[in-house]
Amino acid sequence: MMINRIRLYLHNAKSGCVLALLALSLTANQTFAQNETATSDAATVAAQAAQEAAQAAAAAAAAAQEAAAAAQAASVMNSQPATAEAPEPAATETAPPAIEPAPAVPEEPPVEAIPTTAMEAVPELPAEEAIAVEEEAEAAAPGMSQVTGDILWLVLAAVLVFFMQAGFAMLESGMTRAKNACNIMMKNILDFSFAALAFWAIGYAFMYGEMGNTFIGWDKGLVFLDTANNGQDNLLSAGWLFQVVFCGTAATIVGGAMAERTKFIGYVIYSIFISALIYPISGHWIWAGDGWLAAMGMRDFAGSTVVHSVGAWAGLAGAIILGARAGKFDKEGRPRPIPGHNLPMASLGCFILWFGWFGFNAGSTLAATDGLAHVAVTTLLAAAAGAAAATLTTWWKFGKPDLTMSINGCLAGLVSITAPCASVSTTSAAIIGAVGGVLVVFSALFIENKLKVDDPVGAISVHGVCGAWGTLSIGLFGSSAIDVLYWDSETAIKDGLFLGGGMDQLLVQAAGVASVFAFTFAAAYILFSALSKTVGIRVKPEDELSGLDIVEHGNEAYADFQVYADEMPEAEEPANG
Repeated sequence: MMINRIRLYLHNAKSGCVLALLALSLTANQTFAQNETATSDAATVAAQAAQEAAQAAAAAAAAAQEAAAAAQAASVMNSQPATAEAPEPAATETAPPAIEPAPAVPEEPPVEAIPTTAMEAVPELPAEEAIAVEEEAEAAAPGMSQVTGDILWLVLAAVLVFFMQAGFAMLESGMTRAKNACNIMMKNILDFSFAALAFWAIGYAFMYGEMGNTFIGWDKGLVFLDTANNGQDNLLSAGWLFQVVFCGTAATIVGGAMAERTKFIGYVIYSIFISALIYPISGHWIWAGDGWLAAMGMRDFAGSTVVHSVGAWAGLAGAIILGARAGKFDKEGRPRPIPGHNLPMASLGCFILWFGWFGFNAGSTLAATDGLAHVAVTTLLAAAAGAAAATLTTWWKFGKPDLTMSINGCLAGLVSITAPCASVSTTSAAIIGAVGGVLVVFSALFIENKLKVDDPVGAISVHGVCGAWGTLSIGLFGSSAIDVLYWDSETAIKDGLFLGGGMDQLLVQAAGVASVFAFTFAAAYILFSALSKTVGIRVKPEDELSGLDIVEHGNEAYADFQVYADEMPEAEEPANG
């Protein structure tokens, strides 16, 4: 009976338990001192103190301090046997109700110390009751479960990746001409919007449905995300949110390679098609549990191939179908420079992308775990190494460091580390990023000079070539000891070639890169060819010269802005003639 009262009082008075116990300790000590002369029996003194404390608790049961005091006094009373007769109260005090005499005991037990902490005051409970009390305390105590933490981290990472759309918009706009700035901004807003709707409608079911096969997934419960419509499966909603921003990234990469000469309707149609079919199908191969490349052991942690290369290879197909911008190549086929109108804007876009990439890579842990710190570190080091390597390469090759190449070098390092960020050491991450920074310079020159493909922002080099390199680098630098921290031992990668693991993992990675390239390029080429022969994807030559801002949207990015050229002063003749 007393134990139930203790638990009830403690439940209603958790916040004041410690202070109440301290107050009770002082009260009990005073009572002991007052009655020390009235009796020599320590056990009866303790019983009297317990009785007085119980009366005080009954008078103010709602108060937290007195409830805890009653619990402590009851614990003391239960722990001591009663004596033969109750003590008489002092002459100056009011006599309490008489206590029935208890049977005499052979030996008088020592008086136990009055408990002074909550843990001492609470009696030991049976195992089942103790577990129930502990669970109740955990539920009432402020805190966060692991599932809640995982959901919070996924949503935060998704927001960071979504903000990368602003980075892409500023980067692409700054690297193209002012007369097309509105078109670039409009493209980035709408390709993500249509991509999100298409991925919500059917793309997610194709990518992660478990009722399909190794080539394409399917789950009617994921169509229009119907499973989450009731708002109960928050983990599914968080997972979809994180995946849809990846899908939007793949869609926006395509537009960079096709900038300044594509009809807006072309942007809309390809965004829907890529997000509903191309990206989900190739993503299913690698990221779904039953994908055929995943079964082979291919690793692409955050999407060097799944996201970046898919967007780049689709952009390559579109750029080939479109042809080069007017005036890009002379009659002999030599490329002419068409500089961007606002490199500071492009630089800011680079910083935004770098910032968002921490969510892109570290968020791919899909859980709030300790391992995301290592992923963030490898991401930063690869980006820094890529920017430095590209700068030094252009400095050596052209005699001056080139800002556009330094920007693309930073992005090349980020794309390169996206696949291996959770499988390599920090030293390997720096090497991978540096190689990406060198590759982006020479691959951009090769695509422009040899293939005669006009890529205004270098998207094919940054996301395609460096995405392939990053995926392959796992087969060279991958460490199973690091990878197993994020995967179980059965699904962890094999050590890379440079770590003594042989060619096995490298061959698997190469098969994945080649397969995704073949599928994406072929599907996109068919799509853009069909669009070219139906609605058309390239604007008229005169519209291209006027600028897509006016022709496609009827407005300008820099209205009322005019450029005034200063007249060059005439050279003065030397004074000596």
